[in-house]
Amino acid sequence: MAVREIYTSEHPVLRQKAKKVKHVDASIHKLIDDMLESMRAARGLGLAAPQIGVSLRVLVIELPEDDETDEAVEAMPRAKRQVKYSGDQVVLINPEVLKMEGEQSGEEGCLSIPGYVGVVRRAEKIAIKGLNRKGKEIRINADGLLARALQHEVDHLEGILYTDRIEKPGDLFRLTEDNERVPVFQGGAKHSAPKQVTPFA
Repeated sequence: MAVREIYTSEHPVLRQKAKKVKHVDASIHKLIDDMLESMRAARGLGLAAPQIGVSLRVLVIELPEDDETDEAVEAMPRAKRQVKYSGDQVVLINPEVLKMEGEQSGEEGCLSIPGYVGVVRRAEKIAIKGLNRKGKEIRINADGLLARALQHEVDHLEGILYTDRIEKPGDLFRLTEDNERVPVFQGGAKHSAPKQVTPFA
């Protein structure tokens, strides 16, 4: 396993639609391992292959332990705290969204857009299928945080960033060193009240 560079939003690979994986072989296994290692090193909860420069339809997610959710939520790329991962990993190759239901709104961050968070509206529930690392088809029914993470990472595979889904200019914030939120487009007044942030990659 190796920690790879995580590309930022300026890189063209993040605006391309990723290609389907044709064969799940040793090279894909290594890619998955590198993605998990890179995600953990950056304290993210998910990563898509294009974020490390590989335009293939592969995503990984690992949520925090239940009692560590608040810490993980605050563990943005610039934070110094550690995330206590649950060990329950989601690996999906060639994911396909089958169904989405309901609605949830919350703040998201992205390792490819360091130092910023934004309010994004997502489906509350999602049904998705894809291949696992053994090449077997699996189906996942998710809600809440996992549903949000899956939608965020699938967007990466379509060349979409979470900032594309922000509906109001006032819903994008820059993070200060003290984790305060400064509105990017509204006069620069600080927002110090804590909000839920999902530190996806």
